Amino acid sequence: MNQAIISRDTLSQAVQHSLETQPITALLGPRQCGKTFLAEMISYRFAERHWFDMERPQDLFRLQQNPGLLESLQGLVIIDEVQRAPELFPQLRVLADRRFPLTRFLILGSASFELVRGASESLAGRMRFFQMGGFDLDELTMHDQEQLWLRGGFPKSFLALNDKESWLWRESFVDTFLMKDIPSYGLVRHGSMLMRRFWTMVSDFHGQSWNSSKLASSLNIDAGTVKRYIDLLTECYLVRQLQPWTENVGKRIRRSPKIYLRDSGILHSMLGIRSTKDLRDSPAFGASWEGFAVEHVVKMAGSSFEAFAWETLAGAELDLLLVNGSRKIGFEMKASETPSTTKSMRIAAADLNLERIFVIHPGSASHELDSTIHVVALRDLKQIVAPYLEG
Repeated sequence: MNQAIISRDTLSQAVQHSLETQPITALLGPRQCGKTFLAEMISYRFAERHWFDMERPQDLFRLQQNPGLLESLQGLVIIDEVQRAPELFPQLRVLADRRFPLTRFLILGSASFELVRGASESLAGRMRFFQMGGFDLDELTMHDQEQLWLRGGFPKSFLALNDKESWLWRESFVDTFLMKDIPSYGLVRHGSMLMRRFWTMVSDFHGQSWNSSKLASSLNIDAGTVKRYIDLLTECYLVRQLQPWTENVGKRIRRSPKIYLRDSGILHSMLGIRSTKDLRDSPAFGASWEGFAVEHVVKMAGSSFEAFAWETLAGAELDLLLVNGSRKIGFEMKASETPSTTKSMRIAAADLNLERIFVIHPGSASHELDSTIHVVALRDLKQIVAPYLEG
């Protein structure tokens, strides 16, 4: 199997449609998730295409020395790692406002904080955003589920010849991020070793409510630094923070976000899980499945729903709450292949006035437990849950 064989048609078609209708399209996601590969495939549809990589000094120099260069180009212009050059956003705004533009811009970014800030200031209403992650089951087959869970969705990790090569790639990815990317953002002053310890401790919080004071005490750093570090991993699409649903339901609820490493393979690398057997024997088995399933559901829901976690101080909880206006849909992620109804589900359904609860598990069978609770195998997510979200 190689990357060229794995189709990412849904995202590719959406980006292509955006390029036909919008002057600027932004494709955002973590490093090495396949943005460049996808952009290359799309670029062949254009007679003229131009590529600028903002991590290449020569490309930066060309744009700095010739401010009118972008204006002179036609066809498709791809700007990679655009967050490295936020000074381009005012110029892109002017180009986007041309009356009869002959150019489409596809900008790629692996960190959102610079990009989104620049876009909100200069490109409001002129750009469409797409988030891209690693492979998901919609792009693979049901037989790939266990490998995807163990190795994660980064193409070079998932497609490695064996688990050892996949492990080595992920170790290299983490090292590169710590040694190269982190210093370039200028937000971490304590060195890569401390950041690695922090990232490892975040992995231990995977699937739990965030406790910044505990990490600050353990690492001997202040709470502000802890917040800066976790936000950095979030903005680089490596961590997902599920904010708590705090609507008044007459009960005391936890108000800390729930933390997940977005890629299960990176989580397993940080926790020392090298094989399927290691995963099955790990105390993190259930939490790993929870994060893996949460990421698939949130990606499938897209921008139509906001995603939250919910937990009362009395112990009732819901792994994932999707909200769209008055619609509230709950999700529980169970690593057991034969999940059953729990008291916590009943409390969540009543307190939150849920339309339905979906219980997502790694097995092969999907069935209704009752009129409001539906057990769904992850491989059936698109067939069973997606139509419901669209309804």
